[in-house]
Amino acid sequence: MSDVKVQHAEPQYYVRFNRWQRLEHLVLMTSFTVLGLTGIPQLFATSVWGPTLIGWMGGIEFVRIVHRVAAIFLMLGTIYHGGIVTYRIFVERVRLTMMPGWKDVTDALQSLSYNLGISKNPPRMGRYTFGEKAEYWAVIWGTVVMIITGFMLWNPIATARFLPGEFIPVAKVAHGGEGLLAVLSIVVWHMYHVHVKSFNRSMFTGRISRHEMEEEHPLELEEIEQGIADRPLDPVSVRRRRLIFAPVAVVISVVLLTGLYFFVTFEQTAITTIPRQSIEVFVPASEVPEVRP
Repeated sequence: MSDVKVQHAEPQYYVRFNRWQRLEHLVLMTSFTVLGLTGIPQLFATSVWGPTLIGWMGGIEFVRIVHRVAAIFLMLGTIYHGGIVTYRIFVERVRLTMMPGWKDVTDALQSLSYNLGISKNPPRMGRYTFGEKAEYWAVIWGTVVMIITGFMLWNPIATARFLPGEFIPVAKVAHGGEGLLAVLSIVVWHMYHVHVKSFNRSMFTGRISRHEMEEEHPLELEEIEQGIADRPLDPVSVRRRRLIFAPVAVVISVVLLTGLYFFVTFEQTAITTIPRQSIEVFVPASEVPEVRP
């Protein structure tokens, strides 16, 4: 009687993002798109096309309101993301796979060498590539800059109480420059690597194919197949850490949401456009020298 070897079929897809991560990405994508569409024309308000686009979108007052509503959703998403990341690190003790390291530097150099035809093999990367990490931290940094400068522009009177008035036009330049840089980064870098180079559907479907894993994340694929990708969790330890985390998270969330409320409602001066006024200016009559015959 011969031995029969049973071969298990390899899975064709792997779960990459859960439902909440995809929803978070949808909120970020939508708010960012609206911010770009309503913000860039304001940045180029002296051009020919800027005022035209603003007019098509309903006028400057409406565009300003929509821009700020989108900013509120972006800030809410940022608060949520911070809470989720903190929970996963503190309670679930996940590995910091998004933190950059020296391997990302060597991966970037090897990728450049491979693209130039110098190296024969591309870099073998884990769950997140060096490009994905760079893009993630660029979003974090850009969001912080946009929130700080956005507060200064949204509340100029409050800003001028603590800082010299020159900081407000500086904030305007920084806000517009960072916004333009972010839009160009998404259009050039993100669109190419995610939608042109290979259409990655994982952020919409939650799944990634085995072929894509072999091409983009071979080290993660090896860890999954070896059963070491996810660390086993001790339910007792998780419960204890959750009891510590929950009240702290509630307090911090209340503080941040209260700050967001004052951020939004403190002033209205930067939203409403002052109508054109007719002003009478007194000009004293010039003295005409008396002419005698």
